[in-house]
Amino acid sequence: MLHDVGKKVIVFGGSGFIGNHLICSLDNTVDRIISIDIKPPKNIVKNVEYIQADVRDLASLEVYENIDVIYNLAAIHTTPGHEHHEYYETNIVGAIEVCKYAKKCNIKEIVFTSSISVYGPGEDQKVETTALKPTSSYGYSKKIAERIHRDWQQFDSNYKLTIVRPAVVFGHGEGGNFTRLATLLSKGWFIYPGRKDTIKACIYVGDLLNAIEFARGAHNDEVTFNGAYHHGYTLEDIINTFTKEHFPKVNTFLVPKFIVLAAAKAFKLFNALNIGIHPDRVMKLVQSTNIYPQWLVDNGKTFDDGLVRALAEWKKDSSGTFK
Repeated sequence: MLHDVGKKVIVFGGSGFIGNHLICSLDNTVDRIISIDIKPPKNIVKNVEYIQADVRDLASLEVYENIDVIYNLAAIHTTPGHEHHEYYETNIVGAIEVCKYAKKCNIKEIVFTSSISVYGPGEDQKVETTALKPTSSYGYSKKIAERIHRDWQQFDSNYKLTIVRPAVVFGHGEGGNFTRLATLLSKGWFIYPGRKDTIKACIYVGDLLNAIEFARGAHNDEVTFNGAYHHGYTLEDIINTFTKEHFPKVNTFLVPKFIVLAAAKAFKLFNALNIGIHPDRVMKLVQSTNIYPQWLVDNGKTFDDGLVRALAEWKKDSSGTFK
């Protein structure tokens, strides 16, 4: 990884899953780390300065001198899970505030985590040059936030910007889709929702950070890349890797797709009645996220043993719990 010994960094969103892993990876490799988040950290890393602040209003934030890099990871992202306006208020206003703060402090490099949601749904493969057609408020907010960061970079030819569009990121402390999947498999069963060939672009958190540092090392003023493995893992690939290496006694079943689609329609009514089952979550089960990291591949950065190695590392980091 391209860690710059002697540098000083600010991490917005340092209390989150990726932010915490980033801080741990930077610890002992840079002179100073300042983590800024609206939430307190779950795990305190020694020698890191933690500040609670709202990324939507940084006007009163202390001006730090000689900061080399901002990592802007701050966002709300669970979809569904928030009101539409909340995505725009946090992700767009936050982008504006971070870029204003960078200018204010004369910080010349930003790393921004966007999302594959900017592409919108669809079975076709997406690369970095694919037209952006988001359909969710989260996706729209990230598309606009990318534009804001690019406007910042274009303000000065000495500014450097790295934008990563992460796929599903998994690893210790994730608490998301992969954790729920591992929990089901640990109980000895798994039900395929409608199909087995759904492509689910993904990447281990350590590999994502490695890819970010690789992109930072490129001799470009601006790099945008997809944070995903180049192998288009299907849901069946993921299940088979889990079961072969870690959960050998799992029984799998397939629910026909028409049942899943019927359930999504039924859940629209449930959602209207505030029962709490969102149809979008059901539809995600049968929709591919076919994301290809063209920039990484073109520049010689791949993770050939990605999933097998990553699951083994995650198991080790979590003491066998996959949590």
